[in-house]
Amino acid sequence: MNAELSDAEIRQILSDAQSVAVIGVSSKPDRASHQVAAYLLEQTHFGVYLINPAHEGDILGQPVYKTVADLPVIPDIIDVFRKGDDMPGVWDKESPAILDHCAGKTWWMQLGIHNDAVAAHAHKAGMNVVMDRCIKVDYMKLMS
Repeated sequence: MNAELSDAEIRQILSDAQSVAVIGVSSKPDRASHQVAAYLLEQTHFGVYLINPAHEGDILGQPVYKTVADLPVIPDIIDVFRKGDDMPGVWDKESPAILDHCAGKTWWMQLGIHNDAVAAHAHKAGMNVVMDRCIKVDYMKLMS
């Protein structure tokens, strides 16, 4: 499964999206997931939903949800901060909540994350797939 998208395709995904879920967000400010979530909240047009099943309380002043199924919307972009080896488990947990409404949505695996099997599942479900790219970097580069 090749998830290599051009900058023009990434720009279109970012401009069309209205909401992003950040799976694996950390409460620790030195973590990339925390920094990306803060940027998305402060500098973008997205409604941002934070997901961390192990966290109680808020992060960055926002409620933290346990799973995509708990969100009030199916987000346009699901941005996952988990290791590539963990990706099948994340897909298995989250896909039931999104499969009926995922056509045209995006499964985004952050910088350094690849999983061809999950990419194939998401693509087969009608989703765009982004692997090994940082949504913050792409937004800064392509949307500014």
